[in-house]
Amino acid sequence: MASIRRQSLLAALPLLCLVVLLAAPVLRLAFEGFWGDLATGTAPSPWAVWTDPYLRWRVLWSLLQAGATCVAALLLGLPVAWVLARWEFAGRGLVLRLLMLPFVVPTLVAALGVLALWGPRGVLSNALGLDLQDSPWLLLYGNLFFNLCLVVRAGVDALGQVNAQRVAAARTLGATPWRAFWRVEWPAIAPWLVSSLCLVFLYCFAGFGLALVLGGQRYATVEVEIYTLVAHELQLAPASLLALWMLLLTGAVAWGYAAIEKRLATPSRTQPIARQSPSRPAHWLGVAAALAVLLFFCAAPIVAIVWRAAHAGWNSWAVLAEPETLAALWNTLRFSAIALLLATLLGLLHALAAQTSIALRAAAFLPFVVSPITVAFGLLLLYPQWTASLALLLCAYAVLAYPFVAKSLGAALDSLPDHLPQAARSLGANPWRVFWRVTLPLVAPALRRGMAFAAATALGEFAVTLFLSRPEWATLTTLVYQHLGRPGAANSDAALVLACLLMALALLAFWLIEGPEVSNRSDTIADHA
Repeated sequence: MASIRRQSLLAALPLLCLVVLLAAPVLRLAFEGFWGDLATGTAPSPWAVWTDPYLRWRVLWSLLQAGATCVAALLLGLPVAWVLARWEFAGRGLVLRLLMLPFVVPTLVAALGVLALWGPRGVLSNALGLDLQDSPWLLLYGNLFFNLCLVVRAGVDALGQVNAQRVAAARTLGATPWRAFWRVEWPAIAPWLVSSLCLVFLYCFAGFGLALVLGGQRYATVEVEIYTLVAHELQLAPASLLALWMLLLTGAVAWGYAAIEKRLATPSRTQPIARQSPSRPAHWLGVAAALAVLLFFCAAPIVAIVWRAAHAGWNSWAVLAEPETLAALWNTLRFSAIALLLATLLGLLHALAAQTSIALRAAAFLPFVVSPITVAFGLLLLYPQWTASLALLLCAYAVLAYPFVAKSLGAALDSLPDHLPQAARSLGANPWRVFWRVTLPLVAPALRRGMAFAAATALGEFAVTLFLSRPEWATLTTLVYQHLGRPGAANSDAALVLACLLMALALLAFWLIEGPEVSNRSDTIADHA
């Protein structure tokens, strides 16, 4: 009874936040979508999304671009992961560290990087004479910038789990390297790759910032359409219906992710294959090709932002001293700090409460299934009197960010040896002292990692801010978007400079995530998931 009471007390605050800020807004969206305005009889048909050609195209394109990104990420990421997992070369550790960088770059910074590279006046588009405006390639390239490193990191960790003895036995029996890979290595790495691709699909399907900036009128996704219906056309019922269908589709993918991972995962103790130094030209060619892929898709947009901003002139850099920018910077820092404190508290309580509860573990994934646009729109409908409330905005930030803390800390608590807390309790330490003196120091790296991801999430949050913020609460992300929406090259250059400032803050979060040492485990992927 004491343990149940303790679990209930720990879980009370996180569950209350999930109900008030997530479940209740979704139910309000369901009411608006299926019943609409009962007084005027304006409730849309639940199947209107599929009978309307325009809305159907939005949904199908959202699915198509997410699926295409998954295929491209697998075809590009698996060979790169194999090179990084099998060859030992100078700079390999640095490459593994830099794989984390796209995860903490704010969405708008990534979109600006793609435009700086391939958009009008882009570094490569001008050099090659290409015009990719109003094409789907900008969005697909942006998706790969964010998600290719996820597949590569998952593949590296997966290939580290392959049993060297089984591969050696297959080769001894006459199997070619390709056949050994297909029959021995692939079954071992499939669960890792499937899970990472499901996450890639969810990120792309429910993405907002990239699609808003890079998709244009033709290739905008459902999330952008929901925002347009609410912010510009005031059509709440169709927007609610779209949000509900999005929730159902993302929920189905998340369920499939869990089911496939459970079916494929076969944990076992293995002897990993030792990495070798490249010795032949073909080996070095493979290393060069892998690094070229990472440079082209993951590093080039960041370099392009810095390059374009450096050549923008001092007049553009003067935007950093403008009162509007200083106010946005102050808002960004204080909102992120407050949200991080709240997210850390919620994540810590949730992780401790979920140690013996599968249901509570699953509840921590709810903010990943419900997109930020759906959360913001639901809050707007459910709490109209609080939409101009700073408390509601910060709580929404925290709810979207705290699962990173809960998941990272939960994984660390699972791997904590049982005998250490038991020894402390046998010496007379009470539960609080055991946690403070034994448990917390052991899980501190995981807690710091989860906090860093939460900070990066709050730092780059964009969708919730668009719906719930007031003009005086503008953050750096909204200021970048405002400059992008204004005509003229000067505003475009100012947006690039502001993006450099955001990226500098993201680099700080990146340092907090990785710390002084490179982890050989897959915790960073699990945290980001």
